[in-house]
Amino acid sequence: MSGPRYRVELADLAAHRYRVTLTLDRPAAEQRLHLPVWIPGSYLVREFAKHLSGLTARQGQQTLAVEQFDKAGWLVRCSDQPRAKPLVLSYDVYAFDASVRTAWLDAQRAFFNASSLCLRAVGREGEPHRIELARVPRGWQVATEMRAAQPVQAGAFEAADYDELLDHPFEIGPHWQGEFTAAGVPHRVVVAGAWPSFDGERLLADVQRICEAQIAFWGGAPFERYSFLLWAVDDGHGGLEHRASTALICARRELPTAAEPAAPGEAYTRLLGLFSHEYFHAWHVKRLRPAEFAQFDYQRENYTELLWCFEGFTSYYDELFLRRAGLVDAPRYLKLLAASVNGVLNAPGRRVQPLSAASFEAWTKYYRPDENSPNTTSNYYAQGALVALCLDLSLRARKSSLDALMQRLWVTSGGGPVSEHDILAAVRALAGDETATQLQAWVHGTDELPLRELLTAHGVDWRDDGRQGVAQRLGLRVRESALTGVQVSHVLTGGAGEAGGVQARDEILGCNGWRLRRLDEALFLLTAGETRLRLLVSRDQRLVELDVDLPPALAAAVGLVPSAGAQPARRRWLGA
Repeated sequence: MSGPRYRVELADLAAHRYRVTLTLDRPAAEQRLHLPVWIPGSYLVREFAKHLSGLTARQGQQTLAVEQFDKAGWLVRCSDQPRAKPLVLSYDVYAFDASVRTAWLDAQRAFFNASSLCLRAVGREGEPHRIELARVPRGWQVATEMRAAQPVQAGAFEAADYDELLDHPFEIGPHWQGEFTAAGVPHRVVVAGAWPSFDGERLLADVQRICEAQIAFWGGAPFERYSFLLWAVDDGHGGLEHRASTALICARRELPTAAEPAAPGEAYTRLLGLFSHEYFHAWHVKRLRPAEFAQFDYQRENYTELLWCFEGFTSYYDELFLRRAGLVDAPRYLKLLAASVNGVLNAPGRRVQPLSAASFEAWTKYYRPDENSPNTTSNYYAQGALVALCLDLSLRARKSSLDALMQRLWVTSGGGPVSEHDILAAVRALAGDETATQLQAWVHGTDELPLRELLTAHGVDWRDDGRQGVAQRLGLRVRESALTGVQVSHVLTGGAGEAGGVQARDEILGCNGWRLRRLDEALFLLTAGETRLRLLVSRDQRLVELDVDLPPALAAAVGLVPSAGAQPARRRWLGA
């Protein structure tokens, strides 16, 4: 093999250090190298180069100078003689980031995405790339969907090009793994860090049902094998999709045990929703994807206005497939949907930032939230999922469905890039100009979505659920406990708290002369008919007194339940 070759050594487990050696035959006279600054699927410049150190270069016995020309780019001036020796670069990478996007190494586990470890040799991206693992501890297993190198060599793998190299994460360690077949396709679930009570067979059986439902939806699998690479930790939750695998992280309490009821509990349901979400991405993002992502630029932001579709629509289908796979019933699904509705309705930013802008600005806003984010930003995951719901119900009123739209886009694009124009054209073909125009307004405008009307028309009642607590009545988001007291994390635009002068980062110490440990205790400090709260807050070591008017309690949330006596056809989208 004459393409770039990487030797990845698990060099120092205690110091969390990989040692990488890149060998490049026939280097350019001025060979440029880059390390990516981001990884596809996670729209934030993460500066992976900050963990690279000790970069050296040689040809044969000659040591060459390495010139750094930008934050993640290097230049090596090589001999241009036809019989010159290969260029060999060596460097260390520190790996102690507990996420699915980067790299990790310790005495229990190794994990990496090649975007964190493997320099890109400019001009050689289209050639086959090879990875050889070295110094893997005895008894550790290697899990990846990158194909084994030919001829077969232990610990050696190869990819067709640099893009494919970056699309196959590695999970290495003494992990648990199990297999199942869905629609004739082999699947593997790998779990690192699980409790001894973990019920792997239950997880395999439930995930198999999700996979079979999604393969049937799309009309076949676009991969020959698939792996779920899950790391269980004390606290965490997330995933990153790849073309034939996904890297996942969850809290251990989300894993099923022998005590898990037949109907999944709340924590386990959340985990199954994560599996469903990332698996759906194998079609919708990895193949069917924004036109702007037809070719990635790994050295800078890649902008698109379509994350409301590719992340938002996936977020609609992830829990819907739990229903379709029979893992939750209709009332339970509606409870999950109501949680999404309430999350969106409780963020004033939905009336400020259109979803198209939220998609485009993900690089600077979604992944870098602050105390004002709920007031100025919309969530292309959750709000995009509600656009998908509205579009689905609107299409169904016209004898079509979002299913039909997704499948049409898959066929017409050949499972490849699409633009907003393509999406709107498909909507017009299924339901006419009016529906396409409405979709444009939902995505590029900030008016409220017609959720209540559409759900009611499709056999779901919209009901008030509970009464607001003091924080909601004041338009505050707080963190509170008996030990830490009441800490204000967010002040929502237009709320009584904002009007009364409460600020994010305030600690609310007392009310009406009494010490507070929880904000709802303030209700016990008011006499009949009294609505004025005299708050004592700590702000940057100063004690500040504030007079805040407490508005009347409204419904705390929206509840969604199946309409009594509704015709089954009205709830066909719900599988009920």
